[in-house]
Amino acid sequence: MNKRIFKHARKLHKWLGYLLAIQIFAWLLGGLVMSAIPLEKVHGKHLATRQLNNPFKQQDYSASLDSIVVQINEPQQISYRHFLTTPTIVVTTAQGESIFNGRSGQLLAAPTQQSIIANAKAHLLINAAVKHANHLETGPREVGYQKNLWQVQFDDLWSTTLYLSAVNGQIITVRSTIWRIFDFFWMLHIMDYDEREDFNNPLLISFSATSVLFCLTGITLLLQNVLLRRRKRYR
Repeated sequence: MNKRIFKHARKLHKWLGYLLAIQIFAWLLGGLVMSAIPLEKVHGKHLATRQLNNPFKQQDYSASLDSIVVQINEPQQISYRHFLTTPTIVVTTAQGESIFNGRSGQLLAAPTQQSIIANAKAHLLINAAVKHANHLETGPREVGYQKNLWQVQFDDLWSTTLYLSAVNGQIITVRSTIWRIFDFFWMLHIMDYDEREDFNNPLLISFSATSVLFCLTGITLLLQNVLLRRRKRYR
């Protein structure tokens, strides 16, 4: 085989190694971290439950559905829920949800900060105090920039944070330091440093292709070593 091929392969392999070293380390470290953390921990299932069992029975929803539905334009779905100690009837339309008191049939106002905190505590599975509760017009990236919600953070070791809808007080998602660590290494892994969602971004594709080339040059150099050993053996 032409010696110049091995010479060029060695030089290319060296410079590709310099270029890829940090990213390959990030891929390996990220893979280790993400595989070591159970997804249940990442999703915060040990910190808070996303849904509570409905303590109310059918007879507790005594409001007239006819009087409720007549107030709504083109209702699409009716569901029976609850918020804290109140049974609720939720009417869904193309524009969103309208929530009524399941006993009186009256339209419920948006939950207050006090009731949001109480609902967040009811979903919490750990012993922690509320650090702050903020109403956000637009949530941060970790909740997908959703609109009109409450952010309730607790003072535990993992900075457990519950996001709740400002419309109905329902849990949207649970976040913690564990999720944020996982998310950071996911960002390094897919090389999407902005939204951390694009697994097909050009930067990742380019570095992946370069890594394949790095492996091919390494295989070429390994082949050279095998050939050299054979020559020495048969001399």
